[in-house]
Amino acid sequence: MNELIITVSGWAASDAKLFVGQGDLALTSFRLASTPRYFDRDKNAWVDGVTEWFTVRTFRSAAVTVEKSIKKGMPVVVTGRLRTSTWEAKDGPRVDHIIDASAVGPDCTRGMVKEFARATGDATLTEADVSPAASAIAASHGGEADSSDASGIDASAFETAPPDEDGSPGAYADEEEPATVA
Repeated sequence: MNELIITVSGWAASDAKLFVGQGDLALTSFRLASTPRYFDRDKNAWVDGVTEWFTVRTFRSAAVTVEKSIKKGMPVVVTGRLRTSTWEAKDGPRVDHIIDASAVGPDCTRGMVKEFARATGDATLTEADVSPAASAIAASHGGEADSSDASGIDASAFETAPPDEDGSPGAYADEEEPATVA
C-alpha cells in the first residue's frame, strides 16, 4: 500500500485535546504550525517563509499520553501519515492537512526536556487519567476491558520507571532549571 509519510518540525498552536469516540476509541488532536526560515541575501537577514498548518491526531493509548504531554507553544516533531480533507466553507473550498501521527515528541533542538515518564510504566497515570479510553488502552496492550467499567484496568500493568543509578528521582531534580536558547 502506498502511503505518504511525513515528518514535520514546528510549534504546537493549541493544547492537545482528548476525545472519546464510538467504542471508547480515544483520539487526541492538536494544531501544528511549521514556518520555514531562510537567509535572504538581498536583505542580509533571516526571513520567515509561508506557515503551513496541520491537524495532528493520535489514537488509543498514545492519545492519552500525547494529551498529557503537548501544550500550546511547545516545539514539537511529528511523524505520521499525511491525509487531506476537503470541505466547503462560506468563502469557498478549504483543504485541511491531517497527520495521523505514529510519533510525537518535543523538539530538543529548541529547548530541553527535564523529565521523561514511561507511558506504560508511569505510576502517576491513575485510572481517572485513562478511564475515558480504558477499552482502547487495554486492547492496544492485548487485553480486554469492559467499556462500561473503567475499573477493568489492571493496575499491576503500571510499573514505575526506574530511578537514576544513585537512587535519585532523575536528572535536574535538585538543580535550578537550565537556561534555554531562544
